[in-house]
Amino acid sequence: MAAGVGSRYGGLKQVDPVGPSGELLMDYAVFDAARAGVSRVVFVIRRESELAFHEWIGSRYAHRIEVAYAHQELDALPAGFSVPAGRTKPWGTAHAVLSAASVLRGPFLAINADDFYGGDALAKAASFLGKPATGPRLACGLVAYELRQTLSEHGSVSRAICRVGDDGRLLGLKEYTAIEKDGEGARDRSTGTGFDGTEPVSLNLWAFPQAVLGGFAEGFAAFLREQGATAGGEYYVPAAVDRLVREGQAEVTVLRTKSRWFGVTYRDDKALVAKRLAELTAAGEYPNPLWPD
Repeated sequence: MAAGVGSRYGGLKQVDPVGPSGELLMDYAVFDAARAGVSRVVFVIRRESELAFHEWIGSRYAHRIEVAYAHQELDALPAGFSVPAGRTKPWGTAHAVLSAASVLRGPFLAINADDFYGGDALAKAASFLGKPATGPRLACGLVAYELRQTLSEHGSVSRAICRVGDDGRLLGLKEYTAIEKDGEGARDRSTGTGFDGTEPVSLNLWAFPQAVLGGFAEGFAAFLREQGATAGGEYYVPAAVDRLVREGQAEVTVLRTKSRWFGVTYRDDKALVAKRLAELTAAGEYPNPLWPD
């Protein structure tokens, strides 16, 4: 999912080099996914970003992995709905997943283009996709990270806090849009909700069966009826999944990983991300350059 406008970052962060040899964060996700057996990648982008992505991405991956594109269009709405006056912001991550429906060919991973997830995390998610479904509900997987390991030193972040049962199944998620560090823990600035920092969170590393798209489409119509007229409301993947779990349509296995997540929400996050990538490369976890000519 690479259609975000990067308002807090101040630019198109998906194509901002951060690796030792100018790699993008999404390069590492594609590299790790390919190592885990993924053979095709679909980039969900905004149409106005198409030229930049073709220049940066097409030549990078074309001879290494199959590449396809999907456009997240503001007016791609169900029948009976229209774009509110003044709306320019994309409809959110769950709508981004729906935007790829026509080019998906089976079970799939859904990830953000501007996050580093780590090889173990991508391997666990890809392995989950290979397991046969054992019940009537949609079998989904979510790689979860510890909240305090996902915060920024430079401002608030959006995070989906997970409630997980003793059996490792997801009980529900709630998206908080302004979480910031608060001593040893964290606090959501918009609601005043406090966290101890150990809570599992979703960073949008999901494993989905293709049939989940039907549930997402139903949820998007419900979202538009309830919030479609608001200027900035977004239909997030965690909210879409939470609805399916509550209605008994989906069962989500929470996958734990030894990988460390990091990402760039703000431009000041870039230096730390570059440092961590350099350290992983020096430790031999990634070649340098990542994609040799």
